Amino acid sequence: MKIGKVVTDAAPASRNRSKLINEKGFFSRLTDRTSESRGKLLIYGSALLMIVAVTAITLFLTIQGLRSFVVDRLNFWTFITGTEWFPDRAKNPSFGAFPFIFGSMAVTFLAALIATPIAIGTALFMAEIAKKWGAKIMQPVIEILVGIPSVVYGLIGLSIVVPFMRQHFGGTGFNLITGAIVVGIMILPTVASIAADSIRAVPDSLRQASYAIGATKWQTIWRVVIPAAGSSLLTAIILGMSRAFGEALAVQMVIGNVGKIPSSILDPSATLTTIITLSMGHTTTGSLLNDALWSLGLILLLISYVFIVIIRFIGKKGEKR
Repeated sequence: MKIGKVVTDAAPASRNRSKLINEKGFFSRLTDRTSESRGKLLIYGSALLMIVAVTAITLFLTIQGLRSFVVDRLNFWTFITGTEWFPDRAKNPSFGAFPFIFGSMAVTFLAALIATPIAIGTALFMAEIAKKWGAKIMQPVIEILVGIPSVVYGLIGLSIVVPFMRQHFGGTGFNLITGAIVVGIMILPTVASIAADSIRAVPDSLRQASYAIGATKWQTIWRVVIPAAGSSLLTAIILGMSRAFGEALAVQMVIGNVGKIPSSILDPSATLTTIITLSMGHTTTGSLLNDALWSLGLILLLISYVFIVIIRFIGKKGEKR
C-alpha cells in the first residue's frame, strides 16, 4: 500500500513539474540548468556562427579581390597567366600572378613528396609495428612538432638548411627546394597523426584473414592495411598540402622571394602568401597594388576551396567502398 501511494503521488508531481517548465518564459528556460532550450541555443548558435564567419570571409575577400578587375580594369586572363610582376614601374606597370601561383603549387607538391613517405612510415610504426610503446614515444614528438611556431621552422631553415644548400649545391641557398623542405617538416605531424588514426581504423578481421592465408606482417601491411586505409591516407596527404599551400612566414624566410618562374628546384621563387605578406604593408587602401594583392588572396582562397572539395570527394568515395 505504501509503495502504491508513493507511485501515485510521484506521477502528479512529475506532471506538475513538466507543466511548470512548459509554462516558463523563453528567458527563464535559458537560465534553467535543466532546460533543453539553453543547450539547443548554444549548439545551433555555434553552428550558425561558423557558417556566418565562413560566408563573411568569402564574401569580403571576393568583393575586395574583384576590385582589380571591376574598378581598376585589369584583364583577368592576363593577371592569371602573366609572368611579369612590376607594380612599381612608372610606365605600364605589370601584374602577372602566374609565377606566384606556380611557386605556391610547386612548394606544396614538393613538400608533400618529402613529407608523405616519412609521415606514413611513422604512422605505420605507431599503429602496426610497435602498437604498445610506439605511440607512447611518437605521439609526444608529433605534439611537440605541431606546437612549434612557424617562425621557428623558418629560423631553423635559415640557419641550417640554407647554408647546407649553399655549400653542397651552390647559389645563395634560398631556393624552391629549401622552402619545400621547411614546409615538408611542418606538415609532417599533421599527415602522420591523421594517417595513424586511419590505419588504426582498419578492421582487425582483415589482418586476421591475411595472416590465415599465410601472409607475413609486411605483406599484410602492404597489400591489406594500406589499400584498406587508402582513401583516408589520401585525405591526410591533401590536408597536409592545404596547410603547406597557405604557409607564409617560414617559406618567406628561405625561398628567396623572386617574382619569376624558377627553371629548377635550386632557383629562388615566391609564393602567393609571401608576396602578399611582403607587399601589403607598403600599400594604401584602394590603390592598384593593394587591389591586386587582394586578388592574389582571392586566388589563394579559391585554390584552398579546391583542396577542400577534393577531400570531400575522396571521403565520399571511401565511404562507398
